[in-house]
Amino acid sequence: MSVENSVKAAIRDIIDFPKEGIVFKDITPIFQDPQLCKEIVEAFVEQFKGVQIDAIACVEARGFFFGPMIAQKLNIPFVPIRKVGKLPYDTISHKYDLEYGSAEIEMHKDGIKKDWKVLIHDDLLATGGTAAAAAELISTVGEVVGFSFMVDLTFLNGKQVLNKYSENIKSLVEY
Repeated sequence: MSVENSVKAAIRDIIDFPKEGIVFKDITPIFQDPQLCKEIVEAFVEQFKGVQIDAIACVEARGFFFGPMIAQKLNIPFVPIRKVGKLPYDTISHKYDLEYGSAEIEMHKDGIKKDWKVLIHDDLLATGGTAAAAAELISTVGEVVGFSFMVDLTFLNGKQVLNKYSENIKSLVEY
């Protein structure tokens, strides 16, 4: 079975979560299969083969599932992007809207070095708001060279929002 098919088989739909009308793609069953996790990391690494990446920035919280493993495999730094108030050092932040509210994320000011080429990773691409906010943070110091996602909800057109930062947008599965 391909990685794409294995991932789709493992993801479960949660109806009306976090609110009515939303079908939440729950990726947590994937973690019951260590071999699938290894294959997922390999697939992410393969998607960006040949792209210079100096660091991987990942969005809290579900981006943290695979982001550190991808960074380790590529032997590059992992940069956490978190909700406001969660990082202990000097930070920069960005406010943005999402499909069902608004939010603000931040990263340490010294998380990205000047002119680094950064891959942004998160679990799911929906409308693109969270990934775009991460790109805004990264762009203050470095360059966004791509985006990686476990799932792309293509009907929400998130790629259109992200294309202004990088057209190198990859996912393992699409719905």
